[in-house]
Parts: sequence; structure tokens; C-alpha cells
Amino acid sequence: MTAAAAATLPRTCCPSVWLWPGEALYAGPGLDLDPHSGSVWCLAVGVDGPLRISVGTRRVTARSVLIPPRVIHHLDTRGGRLVSCYLDPTSSRASAARARFRNAGTDLATGHRDEELLAEPPADADTARRWLGLAAPVPPRQCDSRIAAIAARIGADPAAAPSSSELAAAVGLSESRLLHLFRRETGTSLRRYRLWIRLMRAGAAIGAGHNLTRAAADAGFASPSHLADRFKATFGLTATQLLKAGVVLHTPAQTATS
Repeated sequence: MTAAAAATLPRTCCPSVWLWPGEALYAGPGLDLDPHSGSVWCLAVGVDGPLRISVGTRRVTARSVLIPPRVIHHLDTRGGRLVSCYLDPTSSRASAARARFRNAGTDLATGHRDEELLAEPPADADTARRWLGLAAPVPPRQCDSRIAAIAARIGADPAAAPSSSELAAAVGLSESRLLHLFRRETGTSLRRYRLWIRLMRAGAAIGAGHNLTRAAADAGFASPSHLADRFKATFGLTATQLLKAGVVLHTPAQTATS
């Protein structure tokens, strides 16, 4: 789909992506992607009707589907819209999403228990957060203040790269204790958390109209190609493909969800 084609869609179809640490959500028309895989879980729901999912020679028709990381698949919306979220494989959200599906197979799960409610696409940051909470509910918890301080430091300057031992020393922990505690408190590893924060910073730069070179530099990627590689490895498509489709990128820095 071209940007010109996207511009002719009704306002409610305007494609949007919301990015948070360890999570992303897309709402809009199908992007007619070739078969692909990503390094995260993908939960997709058809807005206007069931989806057709192909994995190898297997064909499945379902209103909602959960696709594991690194599974090559093709998602056909048959011209309709979809909502899809992307979840870090080590996160508590990913485990919560798997538990909400009725039909779990070795490569796909279908039939989310709340798929009818999830077929209503979010319109803004608040409804996007509520959609994610329904799709993959996790109980709220108070984060350890030391881990919160480290997360804030990474978020304030994603391009910086202090070592895990430096971060541990700054909050009075051993490196091994920090890594264990960080995963327990955030649901993902320190390395993966840094990557998501950098992708968010790059998304904010792209959303502000900067090119990939500027976005990569702002976010601490070695080059535009490094950013493109990480983006595609995570989501299974490139940032350029999203931009060509007229997608609007939202990050916590641009919304009230930080």
C-alpha cells in the first residue's frame, strides 16, 4: 500500500503504531507483506472479518491468532483492517497472551477469549493501552526503585551505553544480581530493554519527520542499516515499509502513557 492509497482511507483506518518498552501495537489496514518472521510474539485480530494465516503448507482462518517468534508466516486480511501487537518473548505480557487463547498448537494459537472486544481498533494512546491490557493482562506491580532508576537512566539517554557492571555499581548491586532483578522486575533482559528503548527513540525521531540517518544517531544505533536490521528483526518488516504506508508512530514521549 502506498502513502497515497493510505491517505484515501477513512479517518478511522489511519494506520498507527504505538511503541512501549517490550511492546508495540499496530492498528490499520493490512500492509500486504510477503511471508516473514520477527523475533517477537505477534498477536493479530481481524477488525472487519477473519484473517487467513499461512505457515508453510498449513492454512488457518481465524479472527484472532498468536504467532510465535521466528515462525515464517503470511497474514492475509483480505482487504480488511487488523490490530496486531508485538510482545518481547521474555515478557510477562507474552505469557499472559498465550494463556488467553483457546486453541494452542505447536506453531500457532487461535481463538482469543476476548477476540470480539479486541476487534474494536484503538483510536488513541489510552485506548491502545486498554486494548493491550485486554489482549495480554498482567497485574500491576510496584517496580524496585533501583531498577526504576536504571530504566529511567536508559530512557533519558538511549544512545549511551554504560555496561551492566557500571549500572549495577551505580545502584549498589552486583552485576549478576542486577541482571536477575532487572528481568524479574521488567519482564525482559537488560539487553532487550535497551533495544526497545532505542527503537522507541528512533520511532519518535521518525515520527517527528527526521530521516533514518538522524533517527539512528539519536537512538544510538551504529548506522541507518543497523537500525533497519534491528527493526526488521524485531517486527518482521522495515521502518521504511511502515513509512511508505503512511503509518503514524507514537511513543510514550509523545503521549500520556509514559
